[in-house]
Amino acid sequence: MSKVKELESQLDRAQQQLRLFQKVSRLMAKELSLKQILASINALVLEFMHGDSCLLYLLDKGDLLLCSSNNPSPGTLGSLRLRMDEGLTGWVARERRLVAISKEAYLDPRFKNFAELPEDQYEAFLSAPIIARHKVVGVINVQVRKPHIFSGEEMETLTTVGEQVGVLLTLARLEAKSPQEDIGTLVSALA
Repeated sequence: MSKVKELESQLDRAQQQLRLFQKVSRLMAKELSLKQILASINALVLEFMHGDSCLLYLLDKGDLLLCSSNNPSPGTLGSLRLRMDEGLTGWVARERRLVAISKEAYLDPRFKNFAELPEDQYEAFLSAPIIARHKVVGVINVQVRKPHIFSGEEMETLTTVGEQVGVLLTLARLEAKSPQEDIGTLVSALA
């Protein structure tokens, strides 16, 4: 690829990334339910990442609660829970660190399989903490069916979206007029 074509491709991808961040930021200004916001973020992330699955877990009573999925399995939203010491998702929350696995993520010793989640058989796994006010309030996962090496840009994008979602959750709690209100109450309409 010529240098000009390579630069044009990089510029196009940077513009796509900027549009993603703008769209997520605009969700903060809209009057939408938390369920609608999380579903919108799910769709935006999948579109940008060209992933096959996006799952958002939010911290609720000390556990990670599955609150959004692009392809939810029956009975999982609002009920599937992970402890902070379970699976890759729990590791990301506990360690406050991103994890990227390009193939056979299900073989990672930290992985926890859920029979009700077909995504658990996908090859590639990218996960970032959702952060609000320096605290982990959830985790966002992107999975790809086939092996995929995640770029630094993809990792940074998911990290930034995780930070934006953290702000959205803070706003949702403020709107609920109870900063102590748990996520389960905020997303009770998910089931």
